[in-house]
Amino acid sequence: MGKIHKPRAGSLQFWPRKRATKIVPSVNWLPVQKKNSDKKILGFLGYKANMLRVVVRDLTADSMTKNKKIVVPVTAIEVPPAKILSIRFYKKTPNGLLVHSEVLADNVEKELKKVIKVSKKQGKKIEDFENKLNEFDDIRAIIYSVVKKTGKKKTPDLAEIGLGGSIKEKFDFLKTNLGKELAFKDFFEKGQLFDVRGITKGYGLQGPVKRMGIGFRAHKSEKGRRRPGSLGPWHPARVTLRAPMAGQTGFFTRVNYNQKLLDLGKAEDLHAKIGNFRDYGKMNTNYILIKGSVQGPIKRVLMLTPAFRETKGTKKENFEVVEVLK
Repeated sequence: MGKIHKPRAGSLQFWPRKRATKIVPSVNWLPVQKKNSDKKILGFLGYKANMLRVVVRDLTADSMTKNKKIVVPVTAIEVPPAKILSIRFYKKTPNGLLVHSEVLADNVEKELKKVIKVSKKQGKKIEDFENKLNEFDDIRAIIYSVVKKTGKKKTPDLAEIGLGGSIKEKFDFLKTNLGKELAFKDFFEKGQLFDVRGITKGYGLQGPVKRMGIGFRAHKSEKGRRRPGSLGPWHPARVTLRAPMAGQTGFFTRVNYNQKLLDLGKAEDLHAKIGNFRDYGKMNTNYILIKGSVQGPIKRVLMLTPAFRETKGTKKENFEVVEVLK
């Protein structure tokens, strides 16, 4: 019999394994901006509805199923319109990019006042910065989802997003659209690759078997079966971080890279084919179908960004949606 080999249980790629500090994930916008300088906005908020199956015609060159119909799993995500709440002007410092100034939109909705504090005094205006753009190194926007249109909740989710183009192009775009509704379909298209950021489903405190994937000990073992055989040597006399221990499981920030956008449109068109979603109900705004699964439970907010390291194989895939199955 050959030697049994099993890699260590529990990856140390993510450490420490603790709960995410906020429900809307942050993004390092610098690499995304470099790869997607031709796009206007580089992020959009969506809400996970459920998983479906779609029948697609495979039009990928050199594919084994070329011109055949195949079934592909997809995740339906509701993407309500977003609005620009404020504009942030960044300057480079020895400590990195830091916010120098911020301009707030004139009309702030009452739902937002539950999330942020809005001063009654009139602050700076966007026109004050038009002739000072050469002083700044980056411009970003704070957007919020008009989530009350979904009918699922009232309090919107806020997130900072990056923008493509030069400083002048970013400024002109934000000046034109400050306080206006932005639709997902106006900035992204079918076949595009996305990175999906979100918070995974939380399971609370779990033991090392579920948390780290270690095996059971023999049924006559002392001091429990669902635990490691040893926590380490006598010297050094301490438990290292490599020892599989009980702790927080789930509710971590994770990224799914290079997920293809197969379809998008109005939610009413999708519901006419398949009806309502289990545990989510009816979509009331717009939807997108992303190939594969995404992290998090139903109704979890997700940050969708254009892929910044596209893989050749995934980018080459070409699917035409024929039918949506429930």
